[in-house]
Amino acid sequence: MRPAATVMLIRDVDDGFEVFMLQRTYGAAFAGGMYVFPGGKVDATDGAEALEPFCDGLNDDNASAILQIPSGGLAYWVAAIRECFEEAGVLLARDTKTNRTVAFDDDATQDRFARARRSVHDSSLNMIELCQRESLRLVTGSIHYVSHWITPVGEARRFDTRFFVADAPESQEPLHDSQETIASLWVKPQVALDKLARGELAMWPPTSENLKFLASYDTSAEVLAAAKKVSNPVAILPRLRTNDDGKVIGVIMPGDPNY
Repeated sequence: MRPAATVMLIRDVDDGFEVFMLQRTYGAAFAGGMYVFPGGKVDATDGAEALEPFCDGLNDDNASAILQIPSGGLAYWVAAIRECFEEAGVLLARDTKTNRTVAFDDDATQDRFARARRSVHDSSLNMIELCQRESLRLVTGSIHYVSHWITPVGEARRFDTRFFVADAPESQEPLHDSQETIASLWVKPQVALDKLARGELAMWPPTSENLKFLASYDTSAEVLAAAKKVSNPVAILPRLRTNDDGKVIGVIMPGDPNY
């Protein structure tokens, strides 16, 4: 199984809050056409020891204890930040020169970080180099772990995925990359669930179940407060439902009949 990390970006609006979602390209090897949150597999560079000094509020020992693994936990937070930057163009980092979340508030800065986004995506620039060049610290301490999902046995690609939630920076506007993802939207969690029920948005259970978690709160502050209290979430392992011919016809969730 491949370790992976996903982050739910949330922001307040006048009558509640919204979460940012992306639609994966239909040609994707995994979850083609599905609506997801920014995320992807943990790369070897995400766990580089040299990254730890560039992480705010969390070190590898702390992160590993939160995930209940021996070591390497910080890599999941770094992967969530990197994938969010690659897929959505949002960089969850602090500018050490201003001591504020990095702001893309002028054309020159937007262009510079757009180039950096492409370079991180094609691996010609890593997160250490980006932090050094831009005097940044990754805001790992402000990103909260809320759930753990494992791809069903039988799937060609299996992921051991940790889900996180974070406030979206006010000075950055997310946008899909038009490569791995082809559409994006800000949506209230319950609205997204209603669209799923009507067949207007396609998504896998890990996405919809995390939307249900979000939908139980009224503001982003309530979500983040609840997320901080989440402790040792149980790993959820759905199972594939097959017909008499062995064809996959759905997914069985823990607690469902015949699980």
